[in-house]
Amino acid sequence: MRTTRSGKALPFRDTTAVYGRVSRLLHWTIAALLLWQLLGMGLKLMLGRTPVSAFFVGSHQQVGTVLFGLIVLRVIWALANSGNRPAHGGGLRGLAVRLGHLALYAVMVLVPFSALLRAYGSDKPFAPFGVEIFAAQQPAIGWMVQAGNLIHGEGGWLLLALIAGHVAMVAVHEGLWRDGTLSRMAGRQGARL
Repeated sequence: MRTTRSGKALPFRDTTAVYGRVSRLLHWTIAALLLWQLLGMGLKLMLGRTPVSAFFVGSHQQVGTVLFGLIVLRVIWALANSGNRPAHGGGLRGLAVRLGHLALYAVMVLVPFSALLRAYGSDKPFAPFGVEIFAAQQPAIGWMVQAGNLIHGEGGWLLLALIAGHVAMVAVHEGLWRDGTLSRMAGRQGARL
């Protein structure tokens, strides 16, 4: 079991000092799956349809479905722990952090939701993992497919930009301000309870 510097076990739920085990598991699992998705789409754009890009892109629908479920769980978990999470600080910096996280969460929900909108309106069944969730529409619902395509594609790149900003700010917190922000989510032994 993971412990902190003080020897205490890492809590299940979030506290005002650290993010708990569930938040960390959701954060890093979602991060890894988003990296997989974005890497696949980036390779497809750079290389076209090749065996390398197909390796990643071939799982896009399944990974996206799992991601959407995990993102919904993460939003619910964040709301359930909202009073116990580490503070983002006050003033303009705190407001910027809260708005940045709100934008990240909103786009993380919007991107897979738009894929579901597109899938529902499509003339092809939506059956990730071989389980049909939406039957094919005959004829396709054009506005759903078009809106889903637009939002999902452009939203994915907006999500990449937000993630890059998120990572850059972690680097600022760690390198410049040295305030221990990363240790509250990364599970370092130095987190204090």
